[in-house]
Amino acid sequence: MRKVPETETAVSPKVGYVELVRGNRAFRFLWFGQIISLLGDWFNLIASASLVAELTQSGLAVGGLFVVRMLAPFLMSPIAGVVADRYNRKRILVATDISRAVVVLGFLLVQEPGQVWLLYVLTAVQLGISGFFFPTRNAILPDIVSDEELGAANALSSATWSVMLALGAALGGLASGTWGNRPAFIIDSFTFILSAFFILQMSYKTPDVLAEADKTAAAALRQYAAGLRYLRQHVDILIITLLKASVALLVSSGFQVIQVSIAEQIFVIGKGGGISLGLMYAVVGVGTGISPIIARRFTGDDDRSLRIAIGVGYGSAALGLWIVSLLSSFPLVLFGTLFRGVGNGLVWVFSTQLLLQLVPNRVRGRVFATEFAFFTLMSATGAAVAGRVLDTSLGVAGVLRWMAALTLIPGGLWLLRLILTKTR
Repeated sequence: MRKVPETETAVSPKVGYVELVRGNRAFRFLWFGQIISLLGDWFNLIASASLVAELTQSGLAVGGLFVVRMLAPFLMSPIAGVVADRYNRKRILVATDISRAVVVLGFLLVQEPGQVWLLYVLTAVQLGISGFFFPTRNAILPDIVSDEELGAANALSSATWSVMLALGAALGGLASGTWGNRPAFIIDSFTFILSAFFILQMSYKTPDVLAEADKTAAAALRQYAAGLRYLRQHVDILIITLLKASVALLVSSGFQVIQVSIAEQIFVIGKGGGISLGLMYAVVGVGTGISPIIARRFTGDDDRSLRIAIGVGYGSAALGLWIVSLLSSFPLVLFGTLFRGVGNGLVWVFSTQLLLQLVPNRVRGRVFATEFAFFTLMSATGAAVAGRVLDTSLGVAGVLRWMAALTLIPGGLWLLRLILTKTR
């Protein structure tokens, strides 16, 4: 039997999604902010990728954009985790929203190839700020929902990310393919302001463990070291924090770069392939959104069931990549992309759920920030490698087949560990 940490509790899915949104005002406003903010995020991503591809005509340059998007929050993560465990988490969320609203307006200044460097700089600043937002948002969730609501809140939040990916990417691709990229940046800025407004309506009291934390610089260093020490002492938690990173390295980040090439060079729909790119992102959103909701009907929030579903997720992602590699038609590409999204959704949502159930509040921000650091670093690595190999003779199909084969390795190791440790 696996040794269960003293903080672990068995959480049953006792609260439904509608009941959660109606009955928990704090979560409702946090959720509203997430909906509107994510809509703008996907507008921004589609527009940024299309703009770089249009100005440079280089797979390496597009890969560079995704490297910047991932590397910036990685560099911020050590500070972000300590901040999330020291200060009022609601105020952190509002401050990051307002800051990003100002930064994204700078994207309007990028209009010619010689200004692409500015887009990279602004992207780094925007995503660096996001490096504070996302770990804090994960950390605040158990502060505003009960144990009975936690599973539903995590699943609904993750499904919302996916639904807004589908809707935002589709609308963003349509807007970019029809009117160009500038409207998307304006919309993104406005959504950050609206998100901050919703979060301000959320009732929130800083937990005592945060309010009483030592706020000195020396204490910050000690807290960061304590967070790393906690992961070293809890190997199971450390492995879970690496799951998103493995998927980012082998599946999602490289595929984002490859999607741009498929849309711009193979199946071109709309101006610069903006519509076809938006459709691929939309299908990913459908897959990542539906799979955890459906799977949770069978897994509930049971520890072992969640872990088995994660292994299934790796297999689904690998299958999806292989199907896309056939490149025989755009509908088949979308079908494979759907399977890839299903796999990503299972790994992402259920690894988050395990951390929410297993990690104590006093280190939750640092654990999620460390997870985000691993994720962003591997995302940057995956995007860089994909962008580089796309400019070689291996080609889109060859890269996808290699990705599919490599994805089976961490999935197999995860299931093997589950069998050997006889996890409940």
